[in-house]
Amino acid sequence: MPDTFNIYCDESCHLENDGKKYMVMGAIWCPTAKAQDMFKKIREIKQAHALAPDFEIKWVRVDGFTLKCCSALVDYFFGENDLHFRAIIADKKNLNHAGFNQTHDDWYYKMYFRLLNVIFEEGSKYRIYLDVKDSRSGAKIQKLHEVLTNANYDFNRKMVERVQAVKSDDVALFQLVDILIGALQYSKHYPLGSNAKSQLIMHIRQKSGLDFTRNTLPRVAKFNLFHWQGSVL
Repeated sequence: MPDTFNIYCDESCHLENDGKKYMVMGAIWCPTAKAQDMFKKIREIKQAHALAPDFEIKWVRVDGFTLKCCSALVDYFFGENDLHFRAIIADKKNLNHAGFNQTHDDWYYKMYFRLLNVIFEEGSKYRIYLDVKDSRSGAKIQKLHEVLTNANYDFNRKMVERVQAVKSDDVALFQLVDILIGALQYSKHYPLGSNAKSQLIMHIRQKSGLDFTRNTLPRVAKFNLFHWQGSVL
């Protein structure tokens, strides 16, 4: 039987004119068969740190009270062999939509292709989940599925089984994605100090052995980074 994986994706500052220089897209993936056990473990970590099991951990909620829980979740991610993360950090000042005869949405889908295509392995199956953000989610999901299947000659959708929008507060691994892309985003826009967010960033850097400024090799599976500086892909 082929291996089947769930991929949980999110993005930060992806709009063209939102005043932010960098967009960050991130994905966490794991074997489908282990996802529910991972959700349970995340709930247990929250309870161990005096948070309700259904409390939604997000980057914007990283503060003095939630820092220990967030650090424990980071430790869990790095200690769990079946959890993997990849992110693209895109410098939006290098956008040249006219030069490539594309819209911002076209570029958005190309970035998602660049994020996910490194993850895919021949012979495996993938179920991709994105956070519901707005009324356009349905159209975006359909287009992304089309882009991914066509690019991989997966016209019968045997490899990319589904691309589906779900509510992030219902899926615990989205919360890990949010923390990790939030850390990458924050480190690009703000100097680090002694606040809780800075402490969490330094903890992630220590666990990953990375300073977030360089690309990793494409096949690095645990914590994979790619800095997009320009060009169509």
